[in-house]
Amino acid sequence: MGVRGFGKTKAEAFEQAALAMTAIVSELKKIGLKDNVEICCEQDDEQMLFADWLNAVIYEMATRKMLFGRFEVIIDGNRLKAKLAGEKIDVKKHRPVVEIKAATFMDLKVEKTKNNLWMAQCIVDI
Repeated sequence: MGVRGFGKTKAEAFEQAALAMTAIVSELKKIGLKDNVEICCEQDDEQMLFADWLNAVIYEMATRKMLFGRFEVIIDGNRLKAKLAGEKIDVKKHRPVVEIKAATFMDLKVEKTKNNLWMAQCIVDI
């Protein structure tokens, strides 16, 4: 399944892609923003940073058994710091459809579009 995010900044595009990925699992409006988790990533290029970012979110979802409905990303060079807000998965409330296994390098792109927006995308395994 493909995920894509757009934003005025690279950080906004990363945030939107993470929201798109979460929307594959559950309806975003059903996710409460009760608990915060912080993530840090560092990679040599922006495409690898994007894949690492999504995989870090997937890891937090799996190990904490949480869904996240808000992402605040700061990118400084090749470093990413993010704050995620969400809650523990409640099967009755969230009705998860699939479990995302990993972000892949397939169709991996981070670039500025013709409209001067940042776009970040890749395929995720479900």
